Amino acid sequence: MRLLPFVVAYVQGVHPVPAYLVQTDDGRNILIDTGYRAGSYGEVPGSADAFITVAPEGTIIEQLAAIGVLPGDIDILVATHLDGDHAGFHDAFPNAEIVIQRGHLAFARDFPGIRMAGGRRWWDAPGLRYREIEGDTELLPGVELIASGGHVPGHQSVLLLLPETGPVLLAIDAIPALAYADPDVDRFPSDLDPVASTESVRKLNGLAAERDVTLVVYGHDAEQWKELRIAPDFYA
Repeated sequence: MRLLPFVVAYVQGVHPVPAYLVQTDDGRNILIDTGYRAGSYGEVPGSADAFITVAPEGTIIEQLAAIGVLPGDIDILVATHLDGDHAGFHDAFPNAEIVIQRGHLAFARDFPGIRMAGGRRWWDAPGLRYREIEGDTELLPGVELIASGGHVPGHQSVLLLLPETGPVLLAIDAIPALAYADPDVDRFPSDLDPVASTESVRKLNGLAAERDVTLVVYGHDAEQWKELRIAPDFYA
């Protein structure tokens, strides 16, 4: 099994917006999030002053194509949550089973603000197949989904058991940067429930210690992402 991280957009031109591809030994492709699509937050698509902009390397679709992976090759799409910078291209993977926390899907469908509603036409497009789970779940051997709400209800992180690198925890927005790995600091400004967010930080820190995690990837940490392997490079 191997992990390929992608940077598909930037917040304010600095903070990375990631997506991830996991390729299993039996040939399955698991995509984790689909990144940002211009217009997700109501801005004019392609506007130079947008809060979030697509990376120079292109969208997740273009970057997957660059390594020979087409949308129809994706077997499973893990939706960590449905914020506009994480769910912009769900509709581009109609063959994939989309795995999401049940409570989060219900929350997103009822949430009135542009934060999720702006991209609903893409993440709630007709014909998409959602599999709703509840709580910590083993998706496949070596791929575990970890409930880590607070940023939004039903947010999930991902624990990967890689054969050479060892356990890798994709914290996603439960811990968006190293500074927020300290449960005693003020929470990320966009966390909807700071109390639940703090508990999720404690949970993920405990999990990292218990499972001897060798790498915790923070969701939008500009400094860390300068040092990470980026596709086509990978972690095995």
